[in-house]
Amino acid sequence: MIDQKITEEAKKRLDSIFESYSFVADDTYVFICDMKYDYSRWSKELVESFDLPSEYMYSAGNIWEEHIHPEDRQAYHDGVEAVFTGKQSRHDMQYRVLRPDGECDLVTCRGLMIADVNGERAFFVGTIRDHSQKAHIDNVTGLRNQYGFFSDLKSYVKNRTPVMIGMCGIARLTEINEVYGYDAGNKVLQHLGRFLMENVTNRGGTYRLDGSRFAVISTITPEEEFADMYYLVRNHFREGIRVDDRDIVLELNGGMLVLDDFNVDDQTAYSCLNFAYQESKINKHGELVRFNKALTGENRKRLEMLHAIRSSITRNEKGFFLLYQPVVDAETEKVIGAEALLRWKSDEYGMVPPNAFVPFLENDPLFPQLGEWIIKTAIEDTAKILSVVPGFIVNVNLSYSQLERSDFTDSVLNMVRQGGISPEHLCLEVTERCRLLDMELLRNTIVKLRSGGVRVALDDFGTGYSSVGLVKNLPFDTIKIDRSFVLHIEQDEKEKKLLNNFTDMAGTFGADVCVEGIETSGMRDIIKDYGIHSFQGYYYSKPISLEELLSKLKDGTDCFAKQE
Repeated sequence: MIDQKITEEAKKRLDSIFESYSFVADDTYVFICDMKYDYSRWSKELVESFDLPSEYMYSAGNIWEEHIHPEDRQAYHDGVEAVFTGKQSRHDMQYRVLRPDGECDLVTCRGLMIADVNGERAFFVGTIRDHSQKAHIDNVTGLRNQYGFFSDLKSYVKNRTPVMIGMCGIARLTEINEVYGYDAGNKVLQHLGRFLMENVTNRGGTYRLDGSRFAVISTITPEEEFADMYYLVRNHFREGIRVDDRDIVLELNGGMLVLDDFNVDDQTAYSCLNFAYQESKINKHGELVRFNKALTGENRKRLEMLHAIRSSITRNEKGFFLLYQPVVDAETEKVIGAEALLRWKSDEYGMVPPNAFVPFLENDPLFPQLGEWIIKTAIEDTAKILSVVPGFIVNVNLSYSQLERSDFTDSVLNMVRQGGISPEHLCLEVTERCRLLDMELLRNTIVKLRSGGVRVALDDFGTGYSSVGLVKNLPFDTIKIDRSFVLHIEQDEKEKKLLNNFTDMAGTFGADVCVEGIETSGMRDIIKDYGIHSFQGYYYSKPISLEELLSKLKDGTDCFAKQE
């Protein structure tokens, strides 16, 4: 410790050098120490990221050392001491730093001693690069990338700064790459990035996210003005742009979110923004979709609820639980399985069904963690049921975001092995929304699962335009007919004809048929004549807890049909 306070003149000189180095630093944290006073200034972002006491610190090296992983502290200490004692003029090493949440980031720290005109040690200047953050600049467009986007968004949330956030993306960029080549595709991205930046200048920042998606964060302006900016961009590209002597017409999709004074984190806000974007892409033909317009009253409460649900995933899935809706054999009406249905509950929000939060979280980085918990829990519960119903099969719904993961099938098969059940007792349900995935990827995943013994079903058949194509191209064990096709089957002859066509097609491809939404004995009596394998619906049982299901099965209630 150097027992003297820094002078105002020396502090001004320190600030001047710090600002100079910060200006040219390439996405790194800057620090500078006046070695005479052992007084330092560190980047504000670094101070906030690792919960340091201040940007300005005496004996900063000792303070920073307390944040370094215990196994790396001695090496760090020796390196810094060598600089301060004059044994070395440079510092260059990697070590692990503890974040406030207890996790570690690997950083590279590089520093240089600067001497004064007399050759005396004057300043120790350096940078710290956090490798967990990666570079914040997109190589193709030169814009800040998704890491920069989240860094800025997190800052707005933390400082409770009202902003509008927009997301837009190019429809069918893959086709442009295939027809014209990736070089042309990159030029299209560059053109969109420049046009966005030019129209957002002085009102916010522009970011290149992943794939064809871009984002804009703008200070609060009239909502109509922000929407007009999107349609200005959309119309410009609809008129076509010139790329390598070719006229290329682009269609865009867009979503927006007003982020004002509320208690949510950056990831929750992003999930809601991405939900609006996906609605534009899938259901609104590129029209701008606003997430709940202004976040006030019930809308604000809804977003705060989503934040609470998302936070539950990081706290060992606290509040999440599974209910089971029995599946019965169409002939005997005895229980042969059940569909695992996710629920979430808290004292503040009560019981929340999955359709209130799953669509928002499907693209969230935490969602695969929740999906894994669902499968693992369902397998553990099935092991308990098998002692009562030996042929029991549990059905678990999948999200397309789970299927995108390269390690998904290996993870599932590993959970089955660890859960102590045979793989044929697990059936994974693929939803029609999985049309968003590459068909070859989906086929490879299903084939690998089935080769490992896991069953695969197509859920909600008939609700989307590509259901027939999915059945034709993918090997399913079971086709589940959506309840909307049998709701009026007792009166509607068209529904009977549709059901007959569906069952004939499923038989062509060797798949069993399960009909959902059975609510009356009349529906059951009509539908069972079409060669149906199994039934599911409120006529047999609402979704119930594992304990209630086990209790009924142990009491010999293997037939759940209502007594009439």
